Amino acid sequence: MIFNYAYILICKQYYLTILPYKTKRNPMKKVLILCTGNSCRSIIAEALINAELDAVVAESSGVKASGRVNPNAKKVLENEGIWNDSYHSKTLDTVIDNNYDLVVTVCGNAQETCPMFPKPVKTIHVGFEDPDGKSFEAFEVILAKIRNELLPIIKKELL
Repeated sequence: MIFNYAYILICKQYYLTILPYKTKRNPMKKVLILCTGNSCRSIIAEALINAELDAVVAESSGVKASGRVNPNAKKVLENEGIWNDSYHSKTLDTVIDNNYDLVVTVCGNAQETCPMFPKPVKTIHVGFEDPDGKSFEAFEVILAKIRNELLPIIKKELL
């Protein structure tokens, strides 16, 4: 009896998490948000996309990742209730071989140094001012700009 219950739970988890990525009926779109340090803008964008866009999964990376999430970026996402401990600063080499439907650069440096991906992928640029080193209010402004400007563009491109 316990085995059957565990099996049902495993199957349910599979159908709720894995299967949507694999089916043509409900294809999940994947987007990579690329920035220089992967500590502020790209982390905020990743969290907003994952929280607010159905059928889109976001990851983020930096062309020269800082190795840390800016404390104000984390705080602004916590205030929104969308912080996830899995968000962290990642180098480009950890994600470059993943399949993406769209790559978005959110800073000029990332746009200029955006690498060639092994598989063809559409790349767009939607730039935002870097809030690093500024007040917490600057992070709130960037979050609002990303929500109001970037999310509609991603919807248009992918959905």
